[in-house]
Amino acid sequence: MATAELDCRGLSCPMPIVKLSRAMKGLELGDELTILASDPSFQPDLEAWVRKMGHQLKSFVVAGDVQTAVVAKLQ
Repeated sequence: MATAELDCRGLSCPMPIVKLSRAMKGLELGDELTILASDPSFQPDLEAWVRKMGHQLKSFVVAGDVQTAVVAKLQ
C-alpha cells in the first residue's frame, strides 16, 4: 500500500475534485491519497464523489482554513 499527497489549497470547485479524480487513476487498489484543500465546498463534494466512485473516506480533519482528507482507493 502506497500513500500520496495532493495539494489543492487555493483551488475552487470543481478543481479539487477534478485533480482528485486524476490522481486516483494513477493509484493501485488499497493505496491512500491525502488531499489538502481550502475550498469551503470541498467536504460535501468529496463525500458525494467518494460514494459515487466507491472509494473510502478514511479521515477528514479541519485545521483553520485547511481541510485534510485521506481517501483509500477501493475500485
